[in-house]
Amino acid sequence: MSEIRFSGFGGQGIIRCGLITGKAISLFDNKHTAMTQSFGPEARGSACSSQLVVSEERVLYPYITRPEILVSMSQEAYEKYEPELRDDGILIIDKDLVRLKPTKRGIKVYAIPATRFAEELGNRIIANLVMLGFFTAVTELASPEAMKKALPGLVPGRFLELNIKAFDRGYDYGKDIMAEEKKSKPKLKKQSTKKTPAKPVKKKKAKKQKK
Repeated sequence: MSEIRFSGFGGQGIIRCGLITGKAISLFDNKHTAMTQSFGPEARGSACSSQLVVSEERVLYPYITRPEILVSMSQEAYEKYEPELRDDGILIIDKDLVRLKPTKRGIKVYAIPATRFAEELGNRIIANLVMLGFFTAVTELASPEAMKKALPGLVPGRFLELNIKAFDRGYDYGKDIMAEEKKSKPKLKKQSTKKTPAKPVKKKKAKKQKK
């Protein structure tokens, strides 16, 4: 079972991130999901989040307890939710909007300039789709095909093609980062299975007894 939290500020499409991921995994990747959401009293600008539980079996408890994956697209959301992330968890951030604080915890951090990429594509409002593509490449919890199949009905039809481009931009960036990470890992030397031939034992000549 995996526990995921998408976080940012109101207006970034954080709730939609949870909806798209949940729909993709449950309808097209044949797993079970449950989603909850929370947001501040302000309509826009305050920290908000959507939580997702993913399981191979039926989800009996829909609320997350200690997420293993946190996606943060704002500083306030990062500061609010990072302490709840597992010590061996994965933190995914928008590198232009989140400044990391020193920590001794063993969290793996992956960063992408999602908002900047969205602006380059013509509309910063699709930054959440750039982030979803990156999330998909880093975590491999959902297939990219399933994520794109989940978009119709959850994004405006006239912007579907642009949203797919945004997703692909983030996904390709994530795949490149994961490939570089794989290259940088030290390769373990394989232990030889060949048996070293035993050295022949020299037989000592028996001494002749004197008559």
